[in-house]
Amino acid sequence: MTDDEKLAIVATLYASTGAGDFDTAEGLLTDDFFIIEAEGLPMAGEYRGKTALRGLYAHVFGTLKVADLEPEGMSVGGDYVVNLISFRFENPDLASAQLAEVFRFRGDKVCEIRPYYFDPKPIVDAWAYYSNAAD
Repeated sequence: MTDDEKLAIVATLYASTGAGDFDTAEGLLTDDFFIIEAEGLPMAGEYRGKTALRGLYAHVFGTLKVADLEPEGMSVGGDYVVNLISFRFENPDLASAQLAEVFRFRGDKVCEIRPYYFDPKPIVDAWAYYSNAAD
């Protein structure tokens, strides 16, 4: 698989999940796919299986009011694509969250996503804000 093909798969994952088309997204994942959210985050944990993104996105985006995911750049090498993005929240008083998402490939499918937050505080703060606003 070429680097351009890997970049295209990651771009398709973002586009399909953003549009709620998880059937397309799940076709790009291995059967044993997993995603790990770090300890200290409200959504911390390990999510496994092809439907892991569907469940995690419903949980995260059902709580956080993300106005935009702003792409900052993608890099590819070996079995990995790293995508730098920022979450901008609907409430402009909340700081945006910057992260690098690492996508690991096995063959022509993504087998793992591991997000790395520059600073988890904006996610924690936004989660608390929107969770309290719903009460």
